[in-house]
This record gives sequence, C-alpha cells and structure tokens, in this order.
Amino acid sequence: MLKQLIRNRLVVVGLIIITMFIFTALFAPLLAPYNPLEQHLVEGLRPPALKHQFGQDKLGRDILSRVIFGARVSIWIGLVTVSVSAIIGVILGSLAGYWGGLVDELLMRLIDILLAFPGILLAIALMAVLGPSLNNVILALCIIGWVGYARLVRGQILAVRNFEFVAAARVLGASSTRIIIKHILPNIMGPLMVQITFGLAGVIVAEAGLSFLGLGTQPPTPSWGTMLNEGRQFLLVAPHLSIFPGIAIMLTVLGFNFVGDGLRDVLDPKSRVR
Repeated sequence: MLKQLIRNRLVVVGLIIITMFIFTALFAPLLAPYNPLEQHLVEGLRPPALKHQFGQDKLGRDILSRVIFGARVSIWIGLVTVSVSAIIGVILGSLAGYWGGLVDELLMRLIDILLAFPGILLAIALMAVLGPSLNNVILALCIIGWVGYARLVRGQILAVRNFEFVAAARVLGASSTRIIIKHILPNIMGPLMVQITFGLAGVIVAEAGLSFLGLGTQPPTPSWGTMLNEGRQFLLVAPHLSIFPGIAIMLTVLGFNFVGDGLRDVLDPKSRVR
C-alpha cells in the first residue's frame, strides 16, 4: 500500500504540503521572523517588501509571522477535533453496528436529527450559545463531527460482523469487546482513515469560517480565518492582508484532500475515476 501511495504524485505532493505545515506549526517561534503580536502603527497596510515578505496588516504586524503562528491554531483544532470525533464515532458506531436492536435505533434517530441541520449552521448556533473561544470551537465541531464516523463504522461493521472469521472468534468464546477490537476494527481501518483525512480538511475550513464570522479564535491570537476577516475591508487597497492567509488555507486543505484521494484509490480501487 505504501508503494502504491508513493507512486501517486498527488499523494506525494499532499504529504509534502502537510509535512510543511505541521513542521511550521511545531517550530513557529523559531521560523517566524517577528513577534506576531508586535505592532508598528506607522507602518500599517504596507505591501510585501524585503523586510516583510508578506506585508503588514492595519496595525503594522508582520503577516508572515501571523500566518506561521496561524498554522498552530488550524492544525491543533483539526487534530484534536478529528481525534475526539473519531473516537466517539467509532465507539457509538461499533455499539450500534454490532449489537443492533434498540441501541442501533436510538443512535440512528439521533444521527438523523443532527443531519437534519446543515453542519456549519449548527456550529454557528452552538458558538452563539457557548461564546467565541478556541476550546468552544473544538467542542462545537466535535458535537457535529462524530456523526459521520459513527455512520461509517456502523455500516462497515454491519458488513463485516457476519464474516467467517468473526463467527469463528465467537464460537471460540471471544467476548464481544475482543471481537470488535481485535477482529472487526482492523478490517475497517481503511475507510476510516480516508474519512479522517477528509475530516481534517473539513475541520480546518470550518474553523476558518467560524473565525471569519468572529465566532472562533479571538484577536489578537493569529488565526487564518480571523486574518481573512480583518483584511476584508481592505481588499481594494491592501489585498495582501487576505491573499496570504487564504493561500495557507487552500494549500492545507488541498494537501489533505490529495492524501485522502490517494488513500481511497489504494484501499478501494473500484472507486477510482478512469
């Protein structure tokens, strides 16, 4: 599988992009040329130059440094949200798919209720109730994020639970928990990994959207969505305020989508578009 992934050029490009942004997020204090909160009011809205390669915002802060530190917010929210959502979704989806009955019925009706609302609108409503903050963004995205993983795991378990190796483990006296963890989950990790990869891209876009609306990360903390919102009123006179954080969002999402497409092609060749 690794050899097939490496032979896919888009996957390689995606991995390079993801690695670059993760490296940037980890070593932001060393890579940023300036303090992202340092203000120089007399230099506000200056365009890109040799000293400030991405230019400066309305308060004279270095945009390159803010984009670098903004990667920390987006990557952190993406990893935490997807990890928590996937864990909750796997647990609930496993319960519903393996045991079925009343547990399955109640879970699916709850999922239907949550899916009746557009995800971003539900996140906006939750943020309006909880209040704008980094932790509340993660909480709101987790509340709506586990649904997709639960549906996927449930569907995969319904297809796998009647296979011969599962029946053999059951006959040998293995407990339900052992069967799920040792026999079923390893056989559905492929689709789950694809879902997680695409989920990371979706969470980064959702966080940027909430921050753009003023419901996510609050100033002066650097965030790509907040930077887009701050640059919106200066698009005609200083477009660099929005261009560079927008490019950062685009490249990050593109990287995860490239890897997700590659994983899907390798794990499910029938889905490949010819």
